[in-house]
Amino acid sequence: MNDWWIAAAVAGVFVLVVAGIILHRRQHRYPDLNDMEGHAFEHYCADLLEERGFQEVQVTPGSKDYGVDILAWKDGVSYAIQCKRYSVPVGVKAIQEAYAGRDYYDCMVGAVLTNQFFTKPAVEAAKKLKILMWDGGYLEQMIEESEERDRR
Repeated sequence: MNDWWIAAAVAGVFVLVVAGIILHRRQHRYPDLNDMEGHAFEHYCADLLEERGFQEVQVTPGSKDYGVDILAWKDGVSYAIQCKRYSVPVGVKAIQEAYAGRDYYDCMVGAVLTNQFFTKPAVEAAKKLKILMWDGGYLEQMIEESEERDRR
């Protein structure tokens, strides 16, 4: 009878350890972007962009950023990037902010980077204003590539 209890206890501990490892890996691999404060999200996105080969990546001050959260260069092209950590799809306002910020900072490219997706009016505005839309799927791909590099 005692052997059965010992085996059950060992199995229970094993299950808890394995579950903890899986949870730790899942949390490490996919940080909970929804719990991040806005400025922390901007810095996280800036780090991901640097890992993708962007240079001179800088997060703008929290206020008076003229609609841009990150300024960066890649392959001789300057980028003005608006970051939006939302719980709902991103609307036209974010596109307008990226457009205004691109011109204010004299950048060649404006972009909106989000953990969500874009509304249909936002997509239409982005096409018209020539603003890149980097949605939640793109951000997830960036995170996965970052984790792959970390594993090597």
